[in-house]
Amino acid sequence: MQRPTTDRLLRMRQILEIIPVSRATWWRGVKDGRFPAGSKLGPKTTVWKESEIMALVERPDA
Repeated sequence: MQRPTTDRLLRMRQILEIIPVSRATWWRGVKDGRFPAGSKLGPKTTVWKESEIMALVERPDA
């Protein structure tokens, strides 16, 4: 039996520590499809799966 994997949810602050871009550049990349869209937890809270962010960092064309 396989153990379910847990994927941490990252907030914007944590992502910008991994990918050094401005908030505006991040949101522009989300709009353009270069960065993952994330999921809304509330009206002012968006989170991203850590696995999606790490896959973005590891992409050869990044």
